[in-house]
Amino acid sequence: MELVDSLKLRIETAEEDSAKMKLYLDLSQAFYNNSWDSAIHYAQLARTIATKLEHHRGTALAYKNIGLANYFKGEPLLTIEAWENSLLFFEKAMDKQGIANILSNLGGVYERSDEARALDYYLRSLILAEEIGDHFRIATLSNNLGALYDKKPATVDKALENYQHAIAVSEQYMDTDPRFAEAMGIATGNMGEIYLKRDQVDSALFYFRIGEKYLQNKSSLPLALNNIGKAFLKKLDFATALKYQQQAYEEAARPNNKMYMTFALLGMADTYAQQGLTAKAIELYKKAESYALELNINDELRLAYAGLASQYSKTGDFAKAYQFQLKLTSINEVIYNNETDNKLANLRLDFDLKKKENEISLLSSEKSLQDLALNRQKLIKNALLAGLALVFLIIFILYRNYRQKTAVNKLLDKQKAEIENLVLNILPEEVALELRQNGSATPRYYESVSVMFTDFKGFTNLTDQMSPQEIVSELNTCFMAFDNLIEKYHLEKIKTIGDSYMCAGGIPTPQKDHCIRIMQAALEIQQYIQNFNLHRGKSGLPPWEIRIGIHIGPVVAGVVGKKKYAYDIWGSTVNIASRMESSDEPGKICISSNAYNLVKDKFECTYRGKINAKNIGDIDMYYLVKEIHHA
Repeated sequence: MELVDSLKLRIETAEEDSAKMKLYLDLSQAFYNNSWDSAIHYAQLARTIATKLEHHRGTALAYKNIGLANYFKGEPLLTIEAWENSLLFFEKAMDKQGIANILSNLGGVYERSDEARALDYYLRSLILAEEIGDHFRIATLSNNLGALYDKKPATVDKALENYQHAIAVSEQYMDTDPRFAEAMGIATGNMGEIYLKRDQVDSALFYFRIGEKYLQNKSSLPLALNNIGKAFLKKLDFATALKYQQQAYEEAARPNNKMYMTFALLGMADTYAQQGLTAKAIELYKKAESYALELNINDELRLAYAGLASQYSKTGDFAKAYQFQLKLTSINEVIYNNETDNKLANLRLDFDLKKKENEISLLSSEKSLQDLALNRQKLIKNALLAGLALVFLIIFILYRNYRQKTAVNKLLDKQKAEIENLVLNILPEEVALELRQNGSATPRYYESVSVMFTDFKGFTNLTDQMSPQEIVSELNTCFMAFDNLIEKYHLEKIKTIGDSYMCAGGIPTPQKDHCIRIMQAALEIQQYIQNFNLHRGKSGLPPWEIRIGIHIGPVVAGVVGKKKYAYDIWGSTVNIASRMESSDEPGKICISSNAYNLVKDKFECTYRGKINAKNIGDIDMYYLVKEIHHA
């Protein structure tokens, strides 16, 4: 390895610690796909120097390399620990590109074991990537989000959109940045998998071949080779399928990439199973199972269990088939649906019949054929009587359960209605429906959304002059009035934070006139506070000075997390709306130039001046004065 020797020589002659740190990082990367242990070793040397120099970005890069090596070694816990440390130091270095990178990597670790957490990491990474214009990260995240959507039949079309977006971005920048070749290879491979699920094998092979071309000499090459093997298996070309799957395994085994080795093992096991080579299939399924357990990758563990249950059933070993079917049920986190019940019942019945036949064969050596026939008749008679008694018992139990369920269902229907009403107070109706049907709500991109922030200037001083009960009561009065106005103009309340109130127009259902509605609502909120302060003035109380800011632009909206769901929006539009509010004067409504250009024909506005927004530049601001009523 000429590069390795050259780097080692340069390290020996380097005088500056900072230069040695950089060379150790380069040396760590030089061992990628050759020796992950060596990659970790040199990354640790780089980390030691970076820590000594308090070089936060160098420390973050060292942890990043350590995490990547452990990821491909199949050490998920060590991977997460390293990447969380990397994230911490990238944040200290205020390196947004590095933060986006590690968030995306963490999402990949959790993708196969905790989809909700993976989605959270991916969305946080995407927001940063779009903010800083990191097109490679956008392409990578489009692939990752597509893979998440691909897990559910209801969102396959969404997965296809993300893969197509990854391909489009990769094609645009591939000539100037070689990293996009791997993003292209993965995206085309993912596209091919969708076509393979639809039994469009030739279309799948077309994309798999493109993926193989772009992944040559890349760590992800085993994915492309294994995909081609799956396509030839669909064509029942077993020899060609095994050739590519074996090649995929060898490519993955060279750097000891246990995850890709697991994929290849499952592919080979499926091929042997379809040929009827049960013993070989069981051997490979078991090997894949051990890796999947070690890596905690549930999708592959599910496939291994399904294969083992099926193959043991074919051998007549119904006890083991039953055992692996139970494991499959457990990993699916489902309590025996009808299809599984029937399958398990059949396996158990076959197992019991085999036992009974063995018992009869033992008796046949001790008794005459006449006694055996008589015993069989008695067995049938007793079985019929027992079966009849069992039928009556089942009928009785079903009738009793029916009466109990009728009473319980009435209570459940009432509670369900109460819960649904509560959920609709927290989430938009269509988001709540999607969450209930799919177990998750798909984040969505909106091209044009109106975002409004309000807060009260000097609120802290007010809290010093009033009791907590008075503060909460008066703030609640104002926010309830705001809620009524938001509902009146068909806007969406997002959240309140302290004395700040946030709402938006044009989500989750797009509206052509959302910009008009939010302006009208803002003017009515302004008028409400003016009247509110008149009453306070008559009682000798200080006024509540409201500031209102509005901006219109694109946002990402959705629900993240597993507990305490909250519908939220992200993007630079939200940040700019907040800047409009914080730059406002009390009692005024400050809107951005984007908003002004959309409503200037319907509302009277006056120029406010400019404000500098981080990563955007100067933005013109205007005061919203009143609505223009044309004669």
